[in-house]
Amino acid sequence: MTNLATALPDMPVFAALADPVRRSLLINLAEHSPRTATQLAQDYPITRQGILKHLNILEEAGLVAVQQQGREKRYTLTPEPLTEMDRWIKDLSAKWDQRLGRLKKFLEDEDIGK
Repeated sequence: MTNLATALPDMPVFAALADPVRRSLLINLAEHSPRTATQLAQDYPITRQGILKHLNILEEAGLVAVQQQGREKRYTLTPEPLTEMDRWIKDLSAKWDQRLGRLKKFLEDEDIGK
């Protein structure tokens, strides 16, 4: 298993995913990529400028890619950082399961010793 403290040394993905609008944008892009900020703004109760701010944060985290097509920028989901985060969460979960297993064994051994 990897060292959890260094497995994700830079975690802008967590910060990007902390906002429900950004999580919703990722789902939207997963289902309908590529889309422009104008197209995305039609689905949300915030302005195009608000959508752009969220998209910039997602882009900085590596969660979306931007392609210029003429005057338009088209955004698509890039899931690779999510795969890294998933691996990190699975490593953390495995460590927690190991700890719980040791606690269970300890408690069972205590019961046997009584």
